[in-house]
Amino acid sequence: MKKVFVSGCFDLLHSGHVMFLHEAAALGELYVGVGSDETVKQLKGKYPICTAQERQFIIRALRDVHDCLINSGSGRLDFQAELQQIKPDIFVVNQDGDTPEKRRLCLELGIEYLVKERKPFADLPARSTTGIKEEISNIKSI
Repeated sequence: MKKVFVSGCFDLLHSGHVMFLHEAAALGELYVGVGSDETVKQLKGKYPICTAQERQFIIRALRDVHDCLINSGSGRLDFQAELQQIKPDIFVVNQDGDTPEKRRLCLELGIEYLVKERKPFADLPARSTTGIKEEISNIKSI
């Protein structure tokens, strides 16, 4: 069975995350790297609502996930050590996560690089953590 790796913040886990992980898991044994709290702060400008340990626990609980690690690096390529450890056959990103640096790293390591379209499951609404935070902010201001 092929090993598949994905990486992200995964704060406020929602149906969009679950759909992405489900699609990635269809390709093989799924490993997930979550950004550390400091990395999320560096990339997003704010600390995540859920700590890295909580995000790891939640993602590990999903039936499609073989294992979840907290990425040990920092920045957009915070998962490099985890790639070396897991040695995946496939690295999957969504359109928002597609970068030339990730493509280049996968090419150098001989890892297949796949970009998946963001799409909701069935009739569920399209979700993003940013959108959820905005909705919560709007509710609080009413």
